[in-house]
Amino acid sequence: MTAGVRLDTLPDTPRSALAVGVQGLAPYWFEVEASAYVETSGRTHVRVETAYDLLLTNRLVLQPLIEFEIYGRADPERRIGTGLSTGELGLRLRYEFRREFAPYVGVVWNRKFFGTADVAQAGGDRISGARLAVGVRLWM
Repeated sequence: MTAGVRLDTLPDTPRSALAVGVQGLAPYWFEVEASAYVETSGRTHVRVETAYDLLLTNRLVLQPLIEFEIYGRADPERRIGTGLSTGELGLRLRYEFRREFAPYVGVVWNRKFFGTADVAQAGGDRISGARLAVGVRLWM
């Protein structure tokens, strides 16, 4: 169980929210994380993510992951609609020098849905795309 405060510091639309979540292993070793956020304005937001580690060798790990975001109320300032807002499907390849230190490279495909997609299209933005993900997984 996790709890805390989320601070979004985007220019012109800073937000803060209370955050509550759970994370852990589901059956068949799926990593699952679900978080709920409530802003001071009453706006709600839920984020659900799941991932799975496929061991290619003892140190080389391929990790598919999927994430969805759902909003209880539209946020016109941030161009977000009500309901299922965005989804991401990713694939990361990491090398674990140690379990606590593992650089990775991957690709993430994202898509906007329903009201959020409508707002994006009306503003001339794309509703789907891909990006490169490069980083380091650290934990203690």
